Amino acid sequence: MEYKDYYATLGIPKTAGEDEIKKAYRKLVRKYHPDVSKEPDADARTKELNEAYGVLSDPEKRAAYDELGQGGFRAGQDFHPPPDWGSTFEGDPSDFFADLFAHVGGGRGRGGGGGFRMRGDDSHATIQIDLQDAYNGAQRTISLRMPEVDEQGRVVTREKTLNINIPKGVTAGQQLRLSGQGQPGAGGGEPGDLYLEIAFTPSTIYRVEGRDVYENVPVAPWEAVLGGEIDVITPSGKVTVTVPAGSQGGRKLRLKGRGIPAAGASGTAGNLYLILEVALPPADNDKARALYEQMARELNFNPRG
Repeated sequence: MEYKDYYATLGIPKTAGEDEIKKAYRKLVRKYHPDVSKEPDADARTKELNEAYGVLSDPEKRAAYDELGQGGFRAGQDFHPPPDWGSTFEGDPSDFFADLFAHVGGGRGRGGGGGFRMRGDDSHATIQIDLQDAYNGAQRTISLRMPEVDEQGRVVTREKTLNINIPKGVTAGQQLRLSGQGQPGAGGGEPGDLYLEIAFTPSTIYRVEGRDVYENVPVAPWEAVLGGEIDVITPSGKVTVTVPAGSQGGRKLRLKGRGIPAAGASGTAGNLYLILEVALPPADNDKARALYEQMARELNFNPRG
């Protein structure tokens, strides 16, 4: 019998990992699948690809195949199985390779009736949401350019509109899985899934770290120096907080549990940190300038030492 170089069939090195094997197989099998390919040898090539993938994707079969390949065989060269091969495989000794991938047909690449089927690839995209959406949850409608299989079995790109449920408590980097909204399958195989990664709309007011939220809060000089209560609009609504007397710019006031809510009953909500920023009144009239001049004369203050 002839030795079959499965690595050459898939166009990968013998050191290829599982993901590399799968990627090469998917690329080639889509190219030669009889439903879409115009190549005259599409059926034969698809069968070869299925055989190669069936062996190399199975760790046990691949290990046995690699052990045989240590004899330096090349594709098309006459091959004779080792005398003890029957201890590992069952079948007719005249067709060693047929036995090696005899059970490929029951794998994930083929249907129960022997026809070719392959699940579609997963798709990934990013969706931007406002921070308030993470506090309250939201419904969003998005449009994506997604591949679909048309009536003639061809893969075409069309715009798809999806209604997305943003659950309360999502965080940046979290992925929402939409089952069956990914790449179309081949040969009637089920489509992959769509994964949407959460990103927050950039803000000059809020900064998010995990579930903790940092908010810049402007305060007047007298509010910082004398202290007192101020109202602050936060992502969860208006709150009244006390500014300690003698506060400086950059001081943090922690509001426990006022960050992004917990995603589940057993989770923990983040904290909200209010960062005070001392805002100076403009000297845009005579009275304001006079007050600044009075402070300069009467206050013994040097901010640089």
